[in-house]
Amino acid sequence: MKTVGIIAEYNPFHNGHFYQLQKAKELSGANFAVVVMSGNFVQRGTPALIDKYTRTKMALCNGADLVLELPVCYATASAEYFAKGAVSLLSALGVDALCFGSECGDVSVLQTIAQILSDEPDAFKASLEKNLQLGVSFPVARSRALREYIAFSTDLLCEKDLACKENLSHKEELSLTEPEVLTKILESPNNILGIEYIKALISLHSSMEVYTVRRTGSDYSDTTLPEHTFSSAMAIRQSIFEGSSLDTLSSYMPKDSLHILKEELSDGFPVCENDFSGMLFYKLLSLPNKDYTSYLDVSPSLSDKISGLLEQYTSWSQFCSLLKSKDLTHTRISRSLLHILLDIKKNDLQEYRLSGYSGYARILGFKKSSQALFGTLKTASIPLLSKLADADKLLSDTAKKQLAQDIFAAHLYDSISAQKTGRTLQNEYRRQIVIL
Repeated sequence: MKTVGIIAEYNPFHNGHFYQLQKAKELSGANFAVVVMSGNFVQRGTPALIDKYTRTKMALCNGADLVLELPVCYATASAEYFAKGAVSLLSALGVDALCFGSECGDVSVLQTIAQILSDEPDAFKASLEKNLQLGVSFPVARSRALREYIAFSTDLLCEKDLACKENLSHKEELSLTEPEVLTKILESPNNILGIEYIKALISLHSSMEVYTVRRTGSDYSDTTLPEHTFSSAMAIRQSIFEGSSLDTLSSYMPKDSLHILKEELSDGFPVCENDFSGMLFYKLLSLPNKDYTSYLDVSPSLSDKISGLLEQYTSWSQFCSLLKSKDLTHTRISRSLLHILLDIKKNDLQEYRLSGYSGYARILGFKKSSQALFGTLKTASIPLLSKLADADKLLSDTAKKQLAQDIFAAHLYDSISAQKTGRTLQNEYRRQIVIL
């Protein structure tokens, strides 16, 4: 039996996710889809709209066979660590294939770029350094260096002309050596993640097959609901936060997902970053000397800026806007603040990296009809964790530390959701995995 892995947030689960799950099985010929999903906090540095168990149920209702939690240290990290954490988990379980969405839709193009970035050949590094000395930003310098390296690499160009159908207005098939094509690839969020997934596979010497499904419909960053049925998750969240009727989402979400969403939102969800404003302000005030440089993604200059502007703090989103600059995006700042709140430090990631990234695979849910899948995972090099009570006997000390961060994040999230909904506070140790 064959398995295909998918890395996702499902925040919330929509038609595009359903399409990808179906295509992933079709392209790979897999019997089962194993999803590694972010927990209660996501990569843009915010809490998820609804909790991880609810989103797990959505996924299982719509094609996923097993849902595992991506440890929070990776779920909230930059693209590189997000990818390495998730890919290492799938690889350790012996999953046969990986399928991801991309704007490009051409896996060979993404593999070519990933291989160059992984190998860092001398000619590429020299070109990168030359362009950086011209004073351009790193993304621009990298794009130019890649283009120059590909253009003059006889090894690459003698085999075939690398081309990619990009989502450009003229919809022509263009060579990677053309500036606008390569630039667009490197600026598109799903392409960026796809390249990082492939780089992670290369670094792990993984034999996992790679497939990509071309993103259709709205762009990742679109904030308005479209006329077609493939909306971005961002537009769906925006509609919910604006208080629009959930019935307006019926064209953009599978029926089961929308029903589950309505049940959750009926009690006062969704959760948003400003619900954590008080917690974050307390944490920022409580640190000695207002030095935040030990936390993941916090540079000395950002630490100084946080300290200098702290007296102007009114809310999470307001503080992100206050800290935003030409060199620091709102997402990067929010991610940094989240690491401070969740106590995720640079040294933690280094420790986890040296121990193989993921020391366990925590099950959030599975389908009863897919139980045969577990037979294919018997050769896994990390334990499958279905009960937190088993952690002490199954996990290394480093893995226990990683898991403790997941539990802390879950309790923090649940404390906010309990306040907003009036529900009883959920203890992570007593939560049951989702079985459908």
